[in-house]
Amino acid sequence: MPVRHLLLVLLICLAWAGNFLTSAAALQHLPPFLFTALRLGLVALLLWPWLRRPPAGQWPRLIAVSLCSGAFHFGFSFWAIQLAGNLASPAIVTQSYVPMTALLAVIFLGERFGWRTSLGIAVSFAGILVLGFDPLVLAAPKSLLLMLLASLLLAVGTVMLRGLKGMHPFNQQAWSALIGIAPLLAISYGFEHGQVAALKAAPWVAWVGVAYAAIFASALGHGLFYWLVQRYPVSQVTPYLLITPVFAVALGIAFWGDRPGPRLWLGGAMVLGGVLAIALRARTKNRVVPVP
Repeated sequence: MPVRHLLLVLLICLAWAGNFLTSAAALQHLPPFLFTALRLGLVALLLWPWLRRPPAGQWPRLIAVSLCSGAFHFGFSFWAIQLAGNLASPAIVTQSYVPMTALLAVIFLGERFGWRTSLGIAVSFAGILVLGFDPLVLAAPKSLLLMLLASLLLAVGTVMLRGLKGMHPFNQQAWSALIGIAPLLAISYGFEHGQVAALKAAPWVAWVGVAYAAIFASALGHGLFYWLVQRYPVSQVTPYLLITPVFAVALGIAFWGDRPGPRLWLGGAMVLGGVLAIALRARTKNRVVPVP
C-alpha cells in the first residue's frame, strides 16, 4: 500500500477515534437513542444523492442488516459510551466484533479457520475478561455488557451483509440510515425521557457531536474505507484499523481525563493482539494484487 493510501487509513482512524470523544461530549446532553436517530437522519440527507431502489429480493436482508449493524449497533454503542465515563474501554471492547464475526461465519456460513485464528479469538475474549476487572470498567459494568451486545449486533449484521447483492456501499449506507430512524425514535419515545427539553437545551457541543458522527465518522470515514476496499482486500486494510482504539485511548487520556489501570492496558493489548492475529491470518489467506 503506497504512503498516500496509508495516510488515508490514518485519516479514517483519526475520524473514527474522534467520534468516541465528540459523541461522549454530546451524550452528556442528549439521550443515546435520540442522538443515534439524529446522526442517521443527517447521514440520510448527506447520502440522499446515492439512494437507489434495492434489487429485487434484497429487502428482507437489507432491513435486517440496517437494524443490526446500523440502528441497534449504534444505539447500544452510544448508550455504552454514555455510561462508561471513559473512552478507553468502549473503544477497545468494540473490536470484539472481529472474533465474533469469525465465529458466526463458522456457524452460519460454513467457513473454517485454523489454530492461529482460534488462538486469536481465544486471546481476544480472554482480554475482555481481564479488561473487565479494571477499576475504570468495574465502575460501570453495564457499559461493558452493552458494548459487547453492540459488537455482537455488528457481527451479525456483517455476516448477513455478505449475502446482500447488487448495492453500492453508499446506497446501502443511505438505506441503513433511513430504515433505522423510525425504530430509534420509537425506542427513544418508549424508554428515554425529556427528549424535547434536551433538544431545546442542547448546547453547541451536542450538535457538533451529531454533525461529527454523521459527516466525519460516517460519510468521510466509511466513504474512504469503501474507496480503499475497492482497491485492496478487506483483510489487507483491517489490520491498520486497529490504530483507531489506540488513538481513542490517547484522546481519552488527553481530553477526557481517562486514567487506565494495568488490567485495562493488559486486557486491551490482549483484545487488540487477538484481533490483529485474526486479521493477519485472513490477509495471508486472501492475498491478491491491489487495483491501481
